[in-house]
Order: sequence, then C-alpha cells, then structure tokens
Amino acid sequence: MQKPPLTFWQIWNMSFGFLGIQFGWGLQMANMSPIYEYLGAKPDELPILWLAAPLTGLIVQPIIGHMSDRTWGRLGRRRPYFLTGAILSSAALVLMPNSSALWMAAGLLWVLDASINVSMEPFRAYVADLLPEEQRTRGFAMQSVFIGLGAVVASALPWLMTWLGVEDSPGGGAIPRTVRLSFYIGAAAFLGAVLWTVLSSREYPPEDMEAFRRLKAEGGSGLERLLALLREILRGIAEMPRTMRQLAAVQFFTWLGLFCMWLFFGVAVARDVLGAPDEKSPLFKEGTEWGGLCFAFYSLVCFGFSFVLPWIARAWGRKRTHCLCLLCGAAGLLSVAVIGEKHLLLLSMAGVGIAWASIVSMPYAILSGSIPPARTGLYMGIFNFFIVIPEICASLGLGWVMEHVLGQSRVAGVVAGGGSLVVAALLTLRVRDAAEKGAT
Repeated sequence: MQKPPLTFWQIWNMSFGFLGIQFGWGLQMANMSPIYEYLGAKPDELPILWLAAPLTGLIVQPIIGHMSDRTWGRLGRRRPYFLTGAILSSAALVLMPNSSALWMAAGLLWVLDASINVSMEPFRAYVADLLPEEQRTRGFAMQSVFIGLGAVVASALPWLMTWLGVEDSPGGGAIPRTVRLSFYIGAAAFLGAVLWTVLSSREYPPEDMEAFRRLKAEGGSGLERLLALLREILRGIAEMPRTMRQLAAVQFFTWLGLFCMWLFFGVAVARDVLGAPDEKSPLFKEGTEWGGLCFAFYSLVCFGFSFVLPWIARAWGRKRTHCLCLLCGAAGLLSVAVIGEKHLLLLSMAGVGIAWASIVSMPYAILSGSIPPARTGLYMGIFNFFIVIPEICASLGLGWVMEHVLGQSRVAGVVAGGGSLVVAALLTLRVRDAAEKGAT
C-alpha cells in the first residue's frame, strides 16, 4: 500500500499522546529515587528497587507489539492499547505519592511501568504504520518534541509547586505535598493527551482483511496462543535484520548510561552538590527539586533541538548525527564530576538534552527502514529488549558496584553513565543505515 504523505497537523495529532506518556516517565525518572530515600532506602538499594521499570518493559512490550499487529476494531489497531495503558497509568500515578512504605512504592512502580509500556510500544509502530519512508524521520522527531515538552513540565513540577508557595501540611506524610500534587497533575495530563490522539487520528485497515482475519483466528487455547507468541518472538530474534543487530549494541550502552543518570543524579545533587546530610534535611528536598529542574532543562533542550534534528540528520546522515549527539550527552554526564555549584549543572544537562532528542528518534528512524512492515509491532517490541536488558543488569549488579567499588558515591554512578554513552557513540559508526547512499 502506497501511504500518502500526512500534513504537519496530522503528524502533530498522531504524536500528541506522547506528551502524556512523558508525564508518566518524567515524574518517575525525576522522583522515584527521592521517593525511595524518603521512605528509607539506602544508595545501594536503589538499583534493585528500580528493577520494575526494565523488567516490565522486557515482558510487556513484545507481547503488546505482537497483539497490536493482530488487532483491528472500532478504534483501529494501535489506539486501543494507547487508551488502556493511559487509564491504568493515570490510576497508578494518583496512588504512587501516597505510598507509606518502600514495598508499596516498589509495587506501584511495577503497575505504573507495565501500564506506560502498554501505551508507549504501539506509538512507535504507529509512525511506521501511517507514514511513508520519507516522512518517518519527521514523525519520530515529532515524538521527540512531545517527549521533550512533556518531560520539561513533569520534571519541573515539584520545584514549580515550591516556587508557587505550596507547603507541606503538618503530618502530611514522608513524601512532600509538592510531589503528591505533581503526580495528580501528571495523571490528568497523561489521560488527556492520549485521548487527544485517539480521537483525532485514524488508522489504515489491513490491506487484505480476509488474510488478517485468518491470521487472527489461528491459535487455539490461551496457552497455545502464548506458546505461539513465544515462538514468534524467538523466531523474530533469530531473524533480526543486520541493522537491528548493530543498533542493539548501541542501545545497550546508551540505556545503561541513561539508567545510571536516572538512578543517581537527583540524589547526587542533594547529597554531593548541596551537601544534604540525610533525607530529612531541607537541603535534600531542595536538592532533589533542583535535580528535577535539571531534568526539565535537558528536556527543554530536547524539545528545541528536536525541531532542527531532521535537518541535521539529512545533511550529515542519521548515524553520524546520532554519534555526535551521544558524545554531547557523555560530556554532560562526565562533567558532573567536577561541578560544585548547582547552576552549572544546567550546562551539563544541555548536552544530555541534545543526546536525548536523538536517542528517542534516530535509532527508531534507522530501524523502521530495515524491518518487514507486517512485523513492525513485534520488532519494535523486541528492539525494546536492548533498552531493558542493560537496565536489568544495572538493577541486579549496580548495588554491589556502588557498595564495593564506587564507595556509595552517587556522583561516581552518574560519571559511569557518561562513560557508557561514549561507548555507544563509537558503536553507532558501524551501523548500516539502509537510507544512506552506498549502504552495504
């Protein structure tokens, strides 16, 4: 099927739901480590408490991708999953800041992450479904715009609440009121943005509806369908295109570096830059809010840089553009080791913002041209393995490293993330991009 090019506003509408999804991710990334420390967690316990994020992605995304490839109904193929995930995520966001114990917060993180993944994975396939090859870089870049914008607001919300004069009520609980209100706002934004995309966009039906119905009817019992799904995932992994295998290594080191940043940056600002002695100190709250503001700043840079990223990629090539962007992010994280004044951290986060704009668009744009259209959802889900596997490795092993190698230094954890981004940048240069002239 020859897909007609879409207008700017059509691409805008189909991508707008990512604004809401990023509210969920942004609030989580900026606030979960502080929430855990408010509830009594130690630095070496943080990685294992974050295990929910990558593990749910590993399980949920390929399953949802496979299911959405085989779905068609009144809401289309991908949109039912957008909506279901948004409803569940919004409920988890409301409950999370009311956690009274570590086990409760960790359990809700499992629910939140699983639900966000239900919404997010089909959005990647949605671009490949609706846009012709020549518009896909623009489509993924538009998603980057909304990812950046959503994360700016979500990450800065607790700081903004304090700036507006919101104060904790007596006996208000371990988690500050500013954080609780931010999560409530995020829940409303998540559901509203996804509803916008669901109601304002359409999808193309399968080209051969009869063949699609036969495929959907295949299977048997629930167990047989699950086994068939597992076989399909294993077959997809075995048959991964060369470009996807090369991108897998890039993704591994990219997301290992990012995970280190999300784990330790906010609490590093509080403890090592502002010098908070413990989580009960006012400096700890100030530092974690400033860390969230730094995350907002890198997201703001991502938002602005996303507008020019397609033109840079067109001029330099997608893989060279991605390499340079990753090096900017690496420089930003490595510089945290020598910064002792909180305002200078914004310069570090500018580099991270440039990298983030590319991370959430360039690999997917390169990948989309190398996978078969009928298996787009499945392969986008499998591609997520190379995001979550390094995060699982970090969750299981980084606690030991923090205790025995890094001396519980949160700053050292951030710097280790910068080193990982350098490796990812170098690996990008060996990726084959089918859209480039002379690619072999």
